[in-house]
Amino acid sequence: CFEAIKAGVDTLPPGTKMFLNGGWEFYGHNLATMNLETIARFFEKYPDYVDKTFLSIKGGLKLGAVPLPDGSPANLRRSVELISEKLRGTKRLDLFQSARVDPNVSLEDSITALVELKNEGKLDHIVISECSADSLRRGNAVHPIAAVEIEVSPWAYEEETKNVIATAEELGIAVIAYSPLGHGFLTGQIKRLEDIPGKITAFATYICHAYHIYQREIHHLIIPLQNFKQNFAIVDALTAIARSKNVTSAQLSIAWVASLGKHVIPLPGSSALVTRENSVGGDIKLSTEDIAEINSVISAADVKGDRFGYQAYLWG
Repeated sequence: CFEAIKAGVDTLPPGTKMFLNGGWEFYGHNLATMNLETIARFFEKYPDYVDKTFLSIKGGLKLGAVPLPDGSPANLRRSVELISEKLRGTKRLDLFQSARVDPNVSLEDSITALVELKNEGKLDHIVISECSADSLRRGNAVHPIAAVEIEVSPWAYEEETKNVIATAEELGIAVIAYSPLGHGFLTGQIKRLEDIPGKITAFATYICHAYHIYQREIHHLIIPLQNFKQNFAIVDALTAIARSKNVTSAQLSIAWVASLGKHVIPLPGSSALVTRENSVGGDIKLSTEDIAEINSVISAADVKGDRFGYQAYLWG
């Protein structure tokens, strides 16, 4: 983990900050704050990297059998203060992400509460995650939104994805494009069902077009064979394009996501070695013809399955 962070920072030009996705306020199968404590240990060990990173943490959840969004002012304050406590003063909370839009709380009230916390010096910038274009516009009307985090990849490029990217560009908001590699399926490393790891840890239930993971522990794993074959048509097509350009499938996917706009920031996650390899994707310049070819593949694809299972509160 430490080496992956260092590798990401070290690939950047001097004076450039790396976006560091610290995950959720609670992480892992037991909903602990281990990720926050790990980040604190990293900065204690490498204090020179504090000013080289831009730390983002998601919060605003209500814990239970299944964590749900809770955008109430009281819960947002609890969330931000818990994050600050676990970071132990090693690093400021540069970006606080409201993990989902709470359908039971006015978005305007949630943003107003975060503005109050910002004015108290407890966070620097406000981000909304998995929101619709309309919600992004509403939130920005209350206070400038620094960024919006949504899933963007050749597998996850639906109409609302395009709407959010366009609205963000209009409003001068950055788009943090997470999972540009389709949760690993667009790397080209998974070619058959047996290539999927037997033990996959997850924060909660999710479906990434090919498999389902239920609850916070792996009780049941379902791989719809028909979905797998259907969705891998796009992987095969992108792999062929990548080979013709002498790049990896992962690098091509990252380059395509980056081509969607100067305000779009691909956010892959990986080991130290692969982090260095994937970083090249951000430097690859795709021609108009390249982009048209990739877009043609995406348009022709009929991706099966949902991005996430259970009540994921997407496009809130």
